[in-house]
Formats: sequence, C-alpha cells, structure tokens
Amino acid sequence: MGSSLSFLVKQDGGACPEGVAASTGLGDLPESCVALVLAHLDPKQICRLAMLNRAFRGASFADFVWESKLPVDYWGLVRRVFRDENFPGNLCKRDIFARLCTPNSIDGGTKVVWLDKSTGRVCLSIASNGLAITGIDDRRYWSRIPTEESRFHSVAYLQQIWWFEVDGEVEFPFPAGSYAVFFRLHLGRVSKRFYGRVCNSEHVHGWDKKPVRFQLSSSDGQQATTECYLSEAGKWVYQHAGDFVVSDSGKTMKLKVSMTQIDCTHTKGGLCVDSLLVCPAEYKPRLKRL
Repeated sequence: MGSSLSFLVKQDGGACPEGVAASTGLGDLPESCVALVLAHLDPKQICRLAMLNRAFRGASFADFVWESKLPVDYWGLVRRVFRDENFPGNLCKRDIFARLCTPNSIDGGTKVVWLDKSTGRVCLSIASNGLAITGIDDRRYWSRIPTEESRFHSVAYLQQIWWFEVDGEVEFPFPAGSYAVFFRLHLGRVSKRFYGRVCNSEHVHGWDKKPVRFQLSSSDGQQATTECYLSEAGKWVYQHAGDFVVSDSGKTMKLKVSMTQIDCTHTKGGLCVDSLLVCPAEYKPRLKRL
C-alpha cells in the first residue's frame, strides 16, 4: 500500500500529468479522504507522508488513523505504565502512540515497556537487577559491571559457580496475541578500550558439559521447556526460553521464567546476563539472526 502511493509524492513536487489542471494538487484533497488512506499504512509510512503537505499533516492527526495502531485495551496499558505519574487525559491518539513507543521504565527502573514503532505490538524487558540470581550478592561468584551494550547500562557477570540459576517474574496486562521470551546473554566479559571493544574469555568454562535448561510457566497453565548448550562466545545472543499466548486483553498475565544449570559435578562461568525480553512471537527469526 505504501509503495503504491509513491507516484503521489513524485508528482506533487514536479510537473502535473497530462490532462490534470496545474492549479490542483495533493493539497486540495480533503483531509478526511487522506485520513482514510493513511489508516491503511503502518506508523512509519504515516509519519513520512505527514511531511508531504498541510493536508497530509492534518490528516495524520486523525484519531481513527492511530486507533488501529494502538493495542485494543491501550488504556489498561497506559494505567500500568504511567500509574506513578499523571498521564495527560487530553492527548490525541497519535501522541498516546508516541508516548507508548518511547521506552518507559516501570517497577523502580527494573523493567522497560514500549510499543514497536512499526507494528504497535508490546515489548517488555527486565534488567538483570530485576531478576532473582542465585549467589548474586557473593562477589566470589557474581559482580555487576557497567557497559554501554545494555539498555540498562549494567549486566550481571558470572565468574564461577556450581549452582547456576536465574529466575524472572512479570505480571503485566499484555494485549491479546502470541509472545516469545528470551534471555539476552554473552559468553565472555565485555569491556571497552581506547582501541575498541574487547571480550575477555578467561572465565568461560563449563557450558559445554551440560545444556542449560529454560522453563516458562504462565498463570493460565501454559508451560514450555527447552535446553541448549551455550557456545557462541564474544557476541550477544538471544536464547529462546519459550512462547505463550494471551487470549484476553483485559486480564493481567503472570509469567515465571527460569534459566538453570544445576549439575554440581562441575563449575561454570564467564557469562554476562543482561536481561529478559518478552516480545511478539513473530520477532523470533529476527532475534535469532542477531
């Protein structure tokens, strides 16, 4: 649909096609008609066309254009995300969409929620300091290290441990749809030097002995279990923990997610734990390629 409108953009700034009066142009289209067209485009296309002329800009503010881009129960999302502050009640739908697309911190900054700008789907990320990590307070095993490679500006780094367990819980009014859950992990300690990025793999060991188990359970009885070996050192990877489906947008979903390797016959270490990500299930191929 967006590509089929390209001829409009080209002709508005150039010569008129044969048989069309030179005094007419896109600016003469009624805003209501333009808005009907914009309602079929994705948010990025709408914003690009809004810069075309005054008619398109005015049409891009129509509430019904953005109503279809917002989650069905978006006010429930607004109440959850902005419950600790006064959310303006007079915002148009476009401004509400823009506010929700901005990463918004909740639960004391341990979680971030946002809408994907292209699809309007909900994404949620939990920082490592919002996860329950066995032994995190013992500096012999774990440490917090600052890094620019995390949206939360720090990660949990495992030096060495026998019992590896990381648990995450979230209670959130996810809109109806299918979702996937990932842990963002990195084998090796990342640091930055004046000559570039450095990955220290000195402590990486034990992950080839036994697979790591990922488990997911939801408040409505959904469960998922998967296992895999951690082997890709030197880069951030999204390890898939499981999927779940939300059928009722009006209800709050409770999720419990865990990552364990508790075979105490050997130690394991050298792992950075950044965050837990909940995103639409259709993003799985994209994240696995990263």
